[in-house]
Amino acid sequence: MSRFTYGCPIRWSDMDANNHVNNAVYPRYLEETRMNMFEVLVPSDPAERLARNFLLSEQWIKFSRPLVYSKDPVRIEAWVTSLKGVSFELSYEIKDASGIYVEATSKMAAFDSIAGRVRRFSEGERAVLGGFLDES
Repeated sequence: MSRFTYGCPIRWSDMDANNHVNNAVYPRYLEETRMNMFEVLVPSDPAERLARNFLLSEQWIKFSRPLVYSKDPVRIEAWVTSLKGVSFELSYEIKDASGIYVEATSKMAAFDSIAGRVRRFSEGERAVLGGFLDES
């Protein structure tokens, strides 16, 4: 199993009136992590991107403690916990040396926007996703 690590910058605009990162910002942090983790799966051809993309079907976020602004990026670790024929599940931890701020899970499906339906993963997609698989 190989965890993907993303150094996510905290923007001053991410802060709320309570002086910590607003809870509504965390889904964007998770999206940035996924986009960086799977950038190799994004086709360069725009038409192919429509036929071979991914859809977020469900997301769960557990907040453990507030994250405050820092010039240093926060570390987000992500890994695949389930890989099926048309879908996969990702787990995440947003943390730093002092501990975990957030644990999250995203359920994703392979999607064909042209046909308007889910699709099966290609062998190449399964290989990339499988490289981050940890079912324990």
